[in-house]
Amino acid sequence: MDSGSWSSSTKTKSRSPFQERFLHRKNSSQDNLDRFIPNRSAMDFGYAHYMLTEGRKGKENPTVTSPSRQAYQKQLAEAVNINDRTRILAFKNKPPAKVELIPRDILSPPPQSRSSKPKRHIPQSSERTLDAPDILDDFYLNLLDWGSGNVLSIALESTVYLWNASDSSTSELVTVDEDQGPVTSVSWAPDGRHLAVGLNNSHVQLWDTTSNKLLRTLKGGHRARVGTLAWNSHILTTGAMDSKIVNNDVRVRSHIVETYRGHSQEVCGLKWSPSGTQLASGGNDNVVHIWDRSVVSSNSPTRWLHRFEEHNAAVKALAWCPFQGNLLASGGGGGDHCIKLWNTHTGARLNSVDTGSQVCSLLWNKNERELLSAHGYTQNQLTLWKYPSMVKMAELNGHTSRVLYMAQSPDGCTVASAAADETLRFWNVFGTPAAACKATPKRNKEPFANFNSIR
Repeated sequence: MDSGSWSSSTKTKSRSPFQERFLHRKNSSQDNLDRFIPNRSAMDFGYAHYMLTEGRKGKENPTVTSPSRQAYQKQLAEAVNINDRTRILAFKNKPPAKVELIPRDILSPPPQSRSSKPKRHIPQSSERTLDAPDILDDFYLNLLDWGSGNVLSIALESTVYLWNASDSSTSELVTVDEDQGPVTSVSWAPDGRHLAVGLNNSHVQLWDTTSNKLLRTLKGGHRARVGTLAWNSHILTTGAMDSKIVNNDVRVRSHIVETYRGHSQEVCGLKWSPSGTQLASGGNDNVVHIWDRSVVSSNSPTRWLHRFEEHNAAVKALAWCPFQGNLLASGGGGGDHCIKLWNTHTGARLNSVDTGSQVCSLLWNKNERELLSAHGYTQNQLTLWKYPSMVKMAELNGHTSRVLYMAQSPDGCTVASAAADETLRFWNVFGTPAAACKATPKRNKEPFANFNSIR
């Protein structure tokens, strides 16, 4: 079992949330004070002088002049008239025109192939750091999400804040009562407007963030805190400490449409596949389940498609590959340290990598074949891996405590990470592809199209 369960916080807020930290970066020249880099050009000239004088004595430059050499020097002096210094380095006739033996176009490098990509620079430090006071240090919760409307939602104890990435403005959405809170999970609907908020009292609230109105509260699905949420069109899937997984149709009054039972402890990770046909769930029982909506029915609520039991700690980190629909990455907690890759069609494990530390979150790069992992003890770093080799490309350091939560911007370029050190950091780890950054996220209004007329 992973450490880090929530306990009630009694400290008072010492600073306001999302106050930007202006960190003075060290001068690049100061970073290299412990390295001595010799002057290569001075070394080359010194060696050349030695070889032309001392180094070549007794070889090409003998000290005794032979008679034949004396005759040669006399003949040379007569030819150039050494006493007439005006003739030194002077031509009697105009020098002949220079003839190019090889055309310049042959010597010039060939144009760069369209297929070859320039090497991408991966910044080693965060672009921006914001304060996130009183964020819960709890491995099993999911308190950060970035919606398609380019608004970041984060839960700080009992309050949900919205940070607009377009203009860096901050607003408070809701502060729940003590008998309801703290907030244990947040998740944006596909339309980027509606937000689901999971609570410690087992309820789930649905908010319209444009009008700041509570639309409805989902009750009855669970008997304990709701630590993870996942949207699939109009279906909101909830996972709780009571080990149950519930599919809620937010369009209808009787919202509970399916219940999955298979975990024996708290469900802390939920992710729907890009196609919306498969659901991955991870729990504190160290198990990963793959549920298929075409297989699971009300008559067989415990019939999972696959059950993976190879992790040795709680599995919260789950991420479906954006370019291969049946590829799932899962990460284990403090007693496991491994990232495992699965083929969810066949149930085969494709790879397993020991990262050396607790795996708290996973994100795929939408533009390159890369996977980003967030870690806890002992280095509290973000690690970028190349797929499928799983070679480590970069490590991003800055957090001083375990990085519990990660979210990705709609264009796929920026990653936000929140840690137990009460900071929220933004990283340009996935580059800035022009096509991705210019793309405007499309808002899908289907999930709440009929919300005002619940059937």
